[in-house]
Amino acid sequence: MNNNDNTHSAKSPLGDLGVLGKICANKRLEVARQKEAIPLSYLKNLISSQDHRTISFKQSLADSDSGIIAEFKRRSPSKGWIHPHAEIEEIVSGYEKAGASAISVLTDDPFFGGSFSDFKKARNILTKVPLLRKDFIVDEYQIYQSKMMGADVILLIAACLTPEEAARFAQIAHELELEVLLEIHRESELIYIQPAVDVVGINNRDLKTFVTDIQHTIDLAHKIPEEYLKISESGLSRVETVVNLRKEGFKGFLMGENFMKTNDPAQALNILIKDTLLQNTA
Repeated sequence: MNNNDNTHSAKSPLGDLGVLGKICANKRLEVARQKEAIPLSYLKNLISSQDHRTISFKQSLADSDSGIIAEFKRRSPSKGWIHPHAEIEEIVSGYEKAGASAISVLTDDPFFGGSFSDFKKARNILTKVPLLRKDFIVDEYQIYQSKMMGADVILLIAACLTPEEAARFAQIAHELELEVLLEIHRESELIYIQPAVDVVGINNRDLKTFVTDIQHTIDLAHKIPEEYLKISESGLSRVETVVNLRKEGFKGFLMGENFMKTNDPAQALNILIKDTLLQNTA
């Protein structure tokens, strides 16, 4: 992301299929192996022993003065390794103390360097801040998996699913008392927004072309029904951009790389929240 938080282009390093297609194809293979190891029927039985009480992601953002969703990720397909030796416990506890409205933890290993272990460690630490399982959900199995892991909210990416799949997955999530963050990027994906969606996220970066455009995000946001809480995702680094997006009606801002690229992600978050609040009241 350039310093202007405006428009940036980068060619996908993973060929003509694009990074999103590669990730989703690999994810389906991963899930197939996971189903063989732990069948869905067994996973459903395990959920009965899961005693985590869901912390509302939507309410936390609605009540927050900053709306910062701090993300833990070690790498990304576009930037490579960002913070390869990052310690999950230290960073997420620091995020919570710094005032994050919510925390996102990547569980994809091949492309983001995440793991189920990372998520479980974060869950064991966080008791008041909602925890988003950030992954590429392509199968209902992963929703039950998320419940078992203690997630509060799951991510559904419109570009990875059909509208029918997204609606069914959102309904399953609600049955499991999980909230749903629906991510869209294009106007054609507005049809994915339906009552079982709790929060709509607009990805500033097109995952197929890697073009980032904040103005596109603002234009698209104006076409989302008012009753849906909106968040902005990816490519955010400047306080001014966060402040401007809040004026446009956004209540949440998913940020990871901007913090994780520093030696002290929690301190970077703390500074950004303070600067954001100062500008909001200026």
